[in-house]
Formats: sequence, C-alpha cells, structure tokens
Amino acid sequence: MTGWRSMYLLCLVLWTAAWPGLSRADETKVRFAALDIHLESAEPVAAWQFELSEAAGRMRVVGVENGDSPAFARAPYYDRKAVNDGRADRIIVADFTLRPAAELPAGKFRIATVHVRLTGGSEPDYVLRLVTAGNARGEPIRASMHLSVQSRR
Repeated sequence: MTGWRSMYLLCLVLWTAAWPGLSRADETKVRFAALDIHLESAEPVAAWQFELSEAAGRMRVVGVENGDSPAFARAPYYDRKAVNDGRADRIIVADFTLRPAAELPAGKFRIATVHVRLTGGSEPDYVLRLVTAGNARGEPIRASMHLSVQSRR
C-alpha cells in the first residue's frame, strides 16, 4: 500500500509540475487571420463605427485596411499607437465621408479588413458589435454587421 501511495504522490507531483508548461505550450501557438467586416443597410451609409474583440482575449490586432467602397477610400480611424505597440486586444474602428447621398454605398459591402494575431490552439470567439451607422444628414440608420474570415490560399 505504501508503494501505491508513493507512486500516486509522485505522479501527482509530476503532473502538477508539468501543468504550467502544458498551458504555456498552447499559448505559444501563434497564427494570423484576416477578418473582413461587412456592413449591411438599405439606406446609403455616410458613417459607421464598430468594436471588435475576442471573448478569451487571445487576439491582438496587427493592422486595419479600408473596405471596397470609393466613399471610404482611405484607411479607417482606429488607435494606431495601440496596434503598433501590440496592445490592441480589442479595437474600435470608425469612418465617415462627406460625399453626397447619391455617391454613398448601400446594401452589403466590406467596410474594413482587420488583421489579427491569435494565440492558442482553440478556435477564436470573435465579438463584433456595431456601435453606430449614419446617413449623409448625420442621422442614425438601421444596419447590421457581418464578419468573415478570409480563407487561406
């Protein structure tokens, strides 16, 4: 019986010692993804803002690109310093245009691509929230957001 207890205790000690290393091994798995963010609205869109995060905090934003519409041709607004410093585990992205309503996009269109670095082996749980969308008169409009992960080639 003493030998069994000693073996059990030894196994328990070894497992406890190995456990932190096992969790760190999962954290060292790093991969990158490009997330296309789409906005959908029946009305022409002149301004928008969204927030993106990952539920477990395993995401760091490494870059943001503009979308497809000529109305939003430049890169959108976001905290570039936090992204450059590697501190952006969530991001708020926004843009606006002063173009006339006739030149604004409507329907479903890509407003941005967010490039992220992910750690861990499990699938990310992205949290995308539309903060606001507005028309050329500065009034809020009904809209929805969609996220899609670009497939690897």
